[in-house]
Amino acid sequence: MLSETDLKEIERKLRAWEETCLRGALRAKSERKKKFTSTTSSREVKRLYTPLDVADIDYLRDIGFPGEYPFTRGIHATMYRGRLFTMRQFAGFGTAEDTNERYKYLLENGQTGLSVAFDLPTLMGRDSDHPLSRGEVGKCGVAVDSLKDMEIIFDGIPLGEVTTSMTINSPANVLLAMYIAVAEKQGVPSTQIGGTVQNDILKEYIAQKEYIFPPEPSVNLIVDTMEFCSVWGKVPKWNTISISGYHIREAGATAVQELAFTLADGMAYVEAGIRRNLPVDKFAPRLSFFFNCHNDFFEEIAKFRAARRIWARYMREEAGAQNPRSWMLRFHVQNAGCSLTAQQPLVNIVRTTIQALAAVLGGCQSLHTNSYDEALCLPTELAVTIALRTQQVIAHESGVTHVVDPLGGSYYVEALTSQIEKEANEYFEKIKEMGDGSVLDGVIEGIKRGYFQKEIADSAYEYQKRVESKDIIIVGVNEFATEELEVPEILYIGPEVEERQIARLKKVREERDEHRWRESLENLKAAADKGENTLPYILEAIKAYATVGEIMDVLRELYGEYTEPVII
Repeated sequence: MLSETDLKEIERKLRAWEETCLRGALRAKSERKKKFTSTTSSREVKRLYTPLDVADIDYLRDIGFPGEYPFTRGIHATMYRGRLFTMRQFAGFGTAEDTNERYKYLLENGQTGLSVAFDLPTLMGRDSDHPLSRGEVGKCGVAVDSLKDMEIIFDGIPLGEVTTSMTINSPANVLLAMYIAVAEKQGVPSTQIGGTVQNDILKEYIAQKEYIFPPEPSVNLIVDTMEFCSVWGKVPKWNTISISGYHIREAGATAVQELAFTLADGMAYVEAGIRRNLPVDKFAPRLSFFFNCHNDFFEEIAKFRAARRIWARYMREEAGAQNPRSWMLRFHVQNAGCSLTAQQPLVNIVRTTIQALAAVLGGCQSLHTNSYDEALCLPTELAVTIALRTQQVIAHESGVTHVVDPLGGSYYVEALTSQIEKEANEYFEKIKEMGDGSVLDGVIEGIKRGYFQKEIADSAYEYQKRVESKDIIIVGVNEFATEELEVPEILYIGPEVEERQIARLKKVREERDEHRWRESLENLKAAADKGENTLPYILEAIKAYATVGEIMDVLRELYGEYTEPVII
């Protein structure tokens, strides 16, 4: 920190600069706007940042060194000099065969990790032949009904050599059990597989709305995952939750709301684990995070740096974790799908590049870059290849991976990091107040009151007003538009996908061992009714070729289904 004398001298020089150099420049030509704000979060930014803006920041206390508490500068001492971020492109569509083919294509082209997108029926825990599934099978992701589908998806892909992320929430333990069973069939024990299951149900009530059960039993199922994988050591290399701000941001949240609500959900899961008497240092090192990266370059970088610092302080000072790995916030980033446009879709390549660069400068552990046709369809092979090449150029040609936290020490970035941390802490206090001091109870109470939903809706409304007034410029939409609509090649999922999927599902039901199948579901029901950890029984049912819908229906009968409150 600079001395008081140094700061006063800088302040004197700053005023002199404003009176002479700046005033002359403004007299000659006014600035483009009266007020400059952050693109997405309506935060006013100053014209110039100096040491005066970081005078309250203590380097050792607040910034420190990479790989050391509070991890503001990154969780690894060497960062990308030691290992590049994992290039984990989100993919999945149609049938299991279609997705298997796309995965092999991506791996052949340099992708370093797999990420599974499931279709809506699977996300909602329904089989492909359910009446509510009609017209949605294989459309927004791959259709998975039984272990047979998962066997085909990963056919010829050695699960002991790749890591896989699965974006699934209410039925998360069902799909995780399928992955374990497929690995075992390949001869890979569950102790050797690595990956992530999203398994973040609280953000579903807040933003994405793909939930089934009420919050309380849903959180208990997540604690089952933490206990089974980490505490019991059945799948020790698996990240049991990917606590997700991505969907919160896509719903219209600001950067601070995304950060605060996401970390509050993470704190809630930690509390839930502790309430079950799970040792925090057994399960916390396997919690991971998933953030959005929007257009405001510096705000996003500061958001990621603030997230690491907030999480480290919470885990050490409030959760009582002793293991430094429990303090580390590890996170995946996907660039903002909501920022990509159907108009002039090739311009999305530029947006994706800027957002991906911010994610890397912010210190992400893995990254997904959206394809330029995101606003129109699931990605074609050309679009997904360009998205992957974007990551590869950043990693190997830009030079930004040579230095750890290259923007650390920037007056603007450090001031913005601290400002975001302060604003997030204000949200944590509101959440704790709703829960009488408990973040877990506060989050659940906030969901039931519609607090989070209203905060996000208000922010989305304000953002849209700024777009319509052209306070925010979106190239090709409200400025620099063209009359012709550019439509690239579209990936079309036809009705034959649903027909093939239902036919396979019917065959699985006909060929499975009826006695083993029925007994496994009865065992699951009994265990869930007694409050036992459900995952061993779900795994038993999966190996008996029980379907996603059948397993979830057993739990629906016990837990019921959640109805969202009306927000006034």
